[in-house]
Amino acid sequence: MCQKSIKKGYKMVNEANKAVHTDAVDEHEEMDFAAMLEESFKDSERDALINGVVVAIKEDVILVDVGKKSEGRLNASEVTDENGNITCKVGDVIAVVITGFRNERPAVSHKKALRKGHIKSFIAEYKEEDDVVLDVKITGKNKGGFIAENTEGIEFFLPRSQAAVKDMNALLGKSLKVKIIKIDTDTESIIISRKKFLDDERKKRKEIVQELIDRDEVVEGTIKKITTYGMFVDVGGIDGLVHYSEISYKGPVNPGTLYKEGEVIPVKAIKYDKDKRHLSLSVKAAMPDPWDEIKDELETGDSIQVTISNIEPYGAFVDLGNDIEGFLHISEISWDKNIKHPRDYIEEGQVVDVEVIEIDAKERRLRVSLKNVLPKPFDDFMKKFKVGDVVKGAITTITNFGAFVKIGGIEGLLHNEDASWDRNNKCKELFAVADEVEVKIVKIDEENEKVSLSKKELEDSPIQKYAKSHENGDIVHGKIRDIKEFGIFVELEENVDALIRKEDLGQVNEADLKIGDEIEAAITFIDDKKNRIRLSVRRLSKLKEREALKEINKEEKMTLGDILKDQLK
Repeated sequence: MCQKSIKKGYKMVNEANKAVHTDAVDEHEEMDFAAMLEESFKDSERDALINGVVVAIKEDVILVDVGKKSEGRLNASEVTDENGNITCKVGDVIAVVITGFRNERPAVSHKKALRKGHIKSFIAEYKEEDDVVLDVKITGKNKGGFIAENTEGIEFFLPRSQAAVKDMNALLGKSLKVKIIKIDTDTESIIISRKKFLDDERKKRKEIVQELIDRDEVVEGTIKKITTYGMFVDVGGIDGLVHYSEISYKGPVNPGTLYKEGEVIPVKAIKYDKDKRHLSLSVKAAMPDPWDEIKDELETGDSIQVTISNIEPYGAFVDLGNDIEGFLHISEISWDKNIKHPRDYIEEGQVVDVEVIEIDAKERRLRVSLKNVLPKPFDDFMKKFKVGDVVKGAITTITNFGAFVKIGGIEGLLHNEDASWDRNNKCKELFAVADEVEVKIVKIDEENEKVSLSKKELEDSPIQKYAKSHENGDIVHGKIRDIKEFGIFVELEENVDALIRKEDLGQVNEADLKIGDEIEAAITFIDDKKNRIRLSVRRLSKLKEREALKEINKEEKMTLGDILKDQLK
């Protein structure tokens, strides 16, 4: 037994002796100093690394000679492999440590010996001043802190003050990164700190971030994780986020369609939030701005070739091939005004020629038109049709004021008043969408590219029918339908209107007239082509005067004749 151990034993005996008050010592309770001394020797030998010899192997116990009166007992499970085979044999020398005594027989452990060897090697390799980052796992805790182990089974002590955590249970079972703050070679203990690691990492991160921001240069980063909203990229040992809006000049894109984890890409630091310690990176900022390339080369009215990249119900996005995306609105896809969905006319991946209708490099906005490079349906219509043509078409839309009829590649308007001679009839009551109707082209507005249609002009108007049985000079009766400043409108028969101008009212007092009154007048003219009838009360009076004179003259002539006959007799 070494001199150091003997001194340690005497020290323990003295301390125990002082702890007992001499007045309270009974001679029957005198302490067995020899036993205490022997126990101190045992304490000094505990945890000492010893090379023992295997002397016997039993079912679950292996006896190891460690130089004591009795062999040490080693649990066989400590030297059993994964297949259940004992890895040592009688006569083998194995490293053990004495973990305790039972009836003078020492208990030994091979695993603790291996750990102790690892600790010695670790302590020999590392120093307190070494800035080493360790990966450990928290395996237990006590009042002072936590017990941690690395993959080699080396135990470390993490003081509570160095854990950087409020909830003591939060770290149990967790794997952490730590740094060494103290190594005690006498007790073979290693104290670690999570706080120091985190503080150093924050300082390192701040320095790296500041350098990235100050340099304002493109650097290489490694993609660590891809999400739907962006990707995390490692630059110089710290992670920054590339938001999906900072990947392409086209606009927000799904990074998963362009990149994969582990890929090295060029990025540029664009922002750092000190409060949140959040570093923002950009891929597009690391590339030349394509808008700078085209702002002086592309103008409104230019025709360019693009690829349909994405189709939505309201239009499509087109790719110019240089990381610029333009927008093709649904109204600019075709001259057909009744497009239900862009997919009926275009498909993704299709290459088409379009015309630039708006470009704003500052706002990064580009709008294009596909229909502007297609033949105009109205030009084709003008080559095939003219005013007066009778054509057939399908009704595409019905509104409160009429219906639109498709003729060739354009739509003409059939207004309610041109659909029927009956003013009470409306298109929505007469037709349905997709009905085929025969109409007459009555007007073409080339400047505004509008076509007016009529269905009633293909039929005899009520006035044309009326003219077949009436003529100028006929005396008619009607009902006042409307009163205007220039005259009154009279309804003669159903849907047959006539006008009595103010100067033709004669002796009739206009103030005495009201809508619904019956009125008598004479037809002054009928225009069955322009569908107009004029009446006159003043002419009616003259006609009646003539009739009265005729009757008087007739009566007078008969009287003279009678006189002459009498004279001739």
